[in-house]
Amino acid sequence: MKGLFILRIFFVFLCAGAAFKLGVDAPILAAIFGFVGGLIVVFFEVFARKVSLKGLSSAVFGIALGILLAWIFSKALELFMLPKEVMENAKIFVTFVFIYFGLTLGLKGRSEFNLIIPYVKFQRKELKEEPIVIDTSIIIDARILDIVKTGFLEARFIVPRFVLNELQALADSTEHMKRQKGKRGIEVLHSLKKEQNIEVEIYSEDVEGVKSVDEKVVLLAQNLDAKILTTDYNLNRIAQLQGVKVLNINDLANALKPTFIAGEHFSVKLIKEGKEHNQAIGYLEDGTMIVVENAKWLIGKTVDIEVTSILQSPSGRIIFTKLAQ
Repeated sequence: MKGLFILRIFFVFLCAGAAFKLGVDAPILAAIFGFVGGLIVVFFEVFARKVSLKGLSSAVFGIALGILLAWIFSKALELFMLPKEVMENAKIFVTFVFIYFGLTLGLKGRSEFNLIIPYVKFQRKELKEEPIVIDTSIIIDARILDIVKTGFLEARFIVPRFVLNELQALADSTEHMKRQKGKRGIEVLHSLKKEQNIEVEIYSEDVEGVKSVDEKVVLLAQNLDAKILTTDYNLNRIAQLQGVKVLNINDLANALKPTFIAGEHFSVKLIKEGKEHNQAIGYLEDGTMIVVENAKWLIGKTVDIEVTSILQSPSGRIIFTKLAQ
């Protein structure tokens, strides 16, 4: 984004210089108007964050489109029968403006676009260009690294600077548990950058207008037209309310758990007492809780059980069973 910032400054001063040269009677005043006009154009361009193109080919396409629109607009100006000198100056200014818009859209170059010609369609094929904003919880959760290594996920991970700052604060914490989480998150990021299936990009620009990290993550995803990858239940709900698509690893883990139906038999080791009278609790390898009725006296043993019902809650799946006959 540094190159884009320099281009914006250059454009503003170019507008001022062009206006100074064209303002024969009052060049200083014309330069001021040109400078302000350039700032206005840049202001509107900065807030058009959702409109972006991909790569050098997109930049060329944007410039070509800008030139075409400038030509059409110039032709429309001829209908007003303006003085020749004013008309020429207006055409030059309009051309600068539209080329600037096309070039900046090309430099942003991250969203897909389709270019259709007869019988041929060119479109983005690389899944790793799909932008996904990742939050602190997903970085600390080392499961994302295992998922990426399997090759099931190919994307462009966007790590906001404020998320890195939160990780750094955790790593520097005086509390042992927080410090370990922060260090693990930093190690996970280093490992993710080495993976071939994904691209990790540090997003340095801050998100104005909100204070909490969760709100910033949601707003950034909206601005970049990206998804959010998280394990945070509250962030998941907030993002969905605002129309942002969320990828939650916990939902993925629940979807991959074994499916059972009433009457099915299997074995489980009973670990502890249940909340209700005479219940015993066991767990599957994926962490699914198994509640066995009338089995308290068998705690510590592996028993054959029969599924009676299944409860799916936001915190996970609970399978209610009884001892097999």
